[in-house]
Amino acid sequence: MNLDPTLINFDLLTVGIATAAIALLGVIVYLNDRKSITTRTFFAFSLLTAIWGISNYFEYQFRAPDLILWSLRLHLFISSLHALLFFQLAYVFPKQDLEFPRWYRYIIVPTVILVALLTLSPLVFPSVMYVAPIGQVTNPERGPGIALFGIVAFGLLFAAVTMLSIKASRAVGVLKKQAIFVFLGMFLTACLIILFNVVLPVTFNNTGFIPFAALFLLPFIGLTSYSIYKYKLFNLKLAAATFIAFLVTTFSFANIIFSKSTSAVAVNITAFIVILIGSIELIRSLIHERQQTEQLQIANEGQTNLIHIMNHQIKGYLSKSKGIFSELLSGDYGAVQSEAKPMLEEGLKSLTEGVDFVRQVLQGSSAESGILIYNFEDIDFRNVVEDVIKTQSENAKSKGLEFKFNAEDDGYKLRGDKLQLKEVVRNLVENSIAYTPEGRVEVSLNKHNGKALLTIKDTGVGIDPEDEPRLFTKGGRGKDSLKVNVNSTGYGLSFVKAVIEAHNGKVWAESEGKGKGSTFYLELALS
Repeated sequence: MNLDPTLINFDLLTVGIATAAIALLGVIVYLNDRKSITTRTFFAFSLLTAIWGISNYFEYQFRAPDLILWSLRLHLFISSLHALLFFQLAYVFPKQDLEFPRWYRYIIVPTVILVALLTLSPLVFPSVMYVAPIGQVTNPERGPGIALFGIVAFGLLFAAVTMLSIKASRAVGVLKKQAIFVFLGMFLTACLIILFNVVLPVTFNNTGFIPFAALFLLPFIGLTSYSIYKYKLFNLKLAAATFIAFLVTTFSFANIIFSKSTSAVAVNITAFIVILIGSIELIRSLIHERQQTEQLQIANEGQTNLIHIMNHQIKGYLSKSKGIFSELLSGDYGAVQSEAKPMLEEGLKSLTEGVDFVRQVLQGSSAESGILIYNFEDIDFRNVVEDVIKTQSENAKSKGLEFKFNAEDDGYKLRGDKLQLKEVVRNLVENSIAYTPEGRVEVSLNKHNGKALLTIKDTGVGIDPEDEPRLFTKGGRGKDSLKVNVNSTGYGLSFVKAVIEAHNGKVWAESEGKGKGSTFYLELALS
């Protein structure tokens, strides 16, 4: 009987698809969490399943009786270990950590190992009486040991499926849905394997379905993959990359099957191995990238909590203490002795600076982290600027600086958060005053192309070209800034940038260099 070559290619193709899919799935799960007992068992089970599929294929590829006999024995040996891992996966799922009980370590495992070794002896398959054509499975003579193999293998599969069904019925939430799909996949695969690879060959001498054993793995592969994707064990990017990697790997394997020369086979096998390794490396790098992103999200959540604590606790304590010093100096609680007044004034000054310092750090961190709350309304931006000018003019005069403000006209209506924009303008003006030891600071407001343009120009220390790239970043103060402004936090300009960008505006700075002054520009769209 001559078998159609396309049928031979078909069963080899199914083996390639199934083994590539289960191997990639196992690697993905393992790389996602290497410490979990469930993922480690799943990884081992996946690799042994791939080996099981390959050994099943080679059961019917030989003509020499000795090779046929040993291929059949080796397949039963692998099947014994495969049933053990099938049971172990059901037992550990979905735990992260677990210590195996003594009955498993000292009874189940040794028994399976003994049975597996028994399958390599004549007690299971004594000889081959009839050699089937290539593409058909040879039915060997059976020894008394085949019954023991059947009891152990069938018993482990039945126990595994029963155990998973109990876990699925008792689970709740997302875990229940995951368990149901894994259970259905393992149940269908176990039923197909038992029926077509055990019951029909052993009981009815029907080996016609054995070449298609790789197809029996597809329910487990498909339903487990669906559970992994559907219930967010992996993200869409990883799922898409895995699917593409699987397709490429499968096509490269198909090239081996349909090669027409020995040299083509060698080339395609090399390409398949390279593509498979590359696919695994791609998936590994994507998992690593996702884990880094998750760690960064955790760090950001921690930073947000810290900002919340500082805002509601530390800032509150400082402000309360500042109020106490102010009330003592005001004389509301009696006259302050002349000897104590300088100390109280110094204490009030330090607390004021502390409150301002904490406020700047909180503002910058909150704005950059995206947790700053905005209250957008129709406002007059000129009024916002003038409010800041009133308070900062005294600050400039106390340093002996010339301070000027001019605005072209009225009507600077725009949509924005009045409080946050006021803080932005205050930051910019206060910054120019702080970094101008002598000379002048000029603030101007005018309209340009339907936008409000605020300009703050000073004759201060200027901007070193090396400092420009980090000027508006968190902590991005100049390398010599503390020599000029000891209270610099490095958060003021990052806050300014974040708020202005939230208003769809623009902020930038220009300077001719160190010691030549600076000009800061702020641009906002008018209504």
